[in-house]
Amino acid sequence: MSRTRAEVDATLQAAKLRAAELLPTALSLRFGPGAPCCLLELEPALCRRLEAGRSLVIRGEKDEQAVLCSGDKTYELKVADTSNLLLCIPGCQTHEQLARQESPPDLIHAEIFGFANNYWELRRCRPKLQKLRRLLMENTYEGPNSPKEVDSNHSKYTTEDLLDVIQASEEEIMAHLQILNACEIGGYWRILEFDYEMKLLNHVTQLVDSESWSFSKVPLKICLQELGPLEPEEMIEHCLKCYGRRYIDEGEVYFELSADKICRTTAQMLLQNAVKFNLAEFQAVWQQSVPEGMVTSLDQLKGEVDRRRHCSLYPRPLWREADDRCLTH
Repeated sequence: MSRTRAEVDATLQAAKLRAAELLPTALSLRFGPGAPCCLLELEPALCRRLEAGRSLVIRGEKDEQAVLCSGDKTYELKVADTSNLLLCIPGCQTHEQLARQESPPDLIHAEIFGFANNYWELRRCRPKLQKLRRLLMENTYEGPNSPKEVDSNHSKYTTEDLLDVIQASEEEIMAHLQILNACEIGGYWRILEFDYEMKLLNHVTQLVDSESWSFSKVPLKICLQELGPLEPEEMIEHCLKCYGRRYIDEGEVYFELSADKICRTTAQMLLQNAVKFNLAEFQAVWQQSVPEGMVTSLDQLKGEVDRRRHCSLYPRPLWREADDRCLTH
């Protein structure tokens, strides 16, 4: 039963409290049919996101610690205990809000919707993206004529599939897909199998050599015309994106190919099946294997190999701290 103002004043008198020393508006509470609830503390930017009608997503499988994701950030969820019982009262107004009214009420009746003795707080964290590469490497893309493309039993992942299993925001996932040089083929995200990637790269570098183009100005349109009969045009363009920088000159699209990336990938090809490699011999073979005009340097292999006794090279996988991209296959 709700209290009247007279009952509130009588209670104050019994408690020997002076009404003049208290806020003018009294709040009469009663418990409704509510139940324990979960409370989440949000920073202002996330509150504005929800108020604008956009969503927040909690991601994580049963064996993972859940994270909360906005469109571009990832947060850890931590339980914070409090010694006070927290009450959820829909439509409850603060003293500041009441003070802005011309004639605030002296008594407000409210129903408690729910209660909690702890709440969830958010802490910004790094996106958990290690799983992304592992999933995509389960079924690498070997080309349109590969038997694997006919077999539907091989795992493939759409954007929605990745959002369901990767603990990161959509923007962070898409950025990491670019770092992994993944491409969307038939609606599924794929990483190219290394031999197929080398095949595409060789097509491009041989065309550049045959046309006597500069590696800093490779025309996309002619590349697609010349190499389209050999490989799908989207794969040729993807290869150019992986190894070059796209720009427009006089209305035409060109790519500036990176010598460091091409030299590094060529070294990977030479080292992938080697147990070890004599340094001097490797440097000679490596320089002969890259396109004419490119110069190899051991600085291009930082994170790629172990160098021991200044005479041998040992291939090793190493995760680069800058972007968590594995340099070896």
